[in-house]
Amino acid sequence: MGKKYREALKKYDPQKHYDPNEGIKTVLETAFAKFDETVEIHVRLGVDTKQADQQVRGTVVLPNGTGKKVKVLVVAKGEKADIAKSNGADIVGAEDIIQKIATENWLDFDVCITTPDMMGQLGRVAKILGPKGLMPSPKSETVTQDVAKAIKDTKAGKVEYRCDKTSIVHCPIGKKSFGQQKLLENYLSLMDAIVRAKPAASKGLYIKSVTLASSMGPGVKVTHKA
Repeated sequence: MGKKYREALKKYDPQKHYDPNEGIKTVLETAFAKFDETVEIHVRLGVDTKQADQQVRGTVVLPNGTGKKVKVLVVAKGEKADIAKSNGADIVGAEDIIQKIATENWLDFDVCITTPDMMGQLGRVAKILGPKGLMPSPKSETVTQDVAKAIKDTKAGKVEYRCDKTSIVHCPIGKKSFGQQKLLENYLSLMDAIVRAKPAASKGLYIKSVTLASSMGPGVKVTHKA
């Protein structure tokens, strides 16, 4: 632990469970880095991710965005490609882009959106995109006919939440510079989406724990009442 991290630990009780508003305030008080840190949420769920009917995954547009400029690639042809270009896509292509990814391992984008008719060809580079979390999926609403809406939502601050193998959801809710109120609004929107995504097969306590932290700061435990 560095000196600043140890000093941050002295500013709060690591064992205490704070209400969301107080928890976010504490995270901001313990964010010591000189850059504009991202504030992240880590939610441990009472699901068994080995069971297909207990997967938790979805998307939500945060009311105040993420604070990150997102570079969007759209893989589409014809009219859909034209729509993508006129609606703010940073890069638009079809077979040429897929070939570039396949031969150059090119990944200079943050989100990939595509139309259903291109998914078969994108399957060629699934082994490249998948491990980086860049493979389009209907569940994340990145495989769609409505590319204009997908681009708009992504640029506005849409985030994808999903359980990892340890049943934890890791997701950003904004930047330190957002301030307490905007971060709280984003937190509540994300948590509401996660609660609504509870699988019917999940039994017992669903939200087991919630921890908030800045990029470099310590974790703050939060009590979330669903």
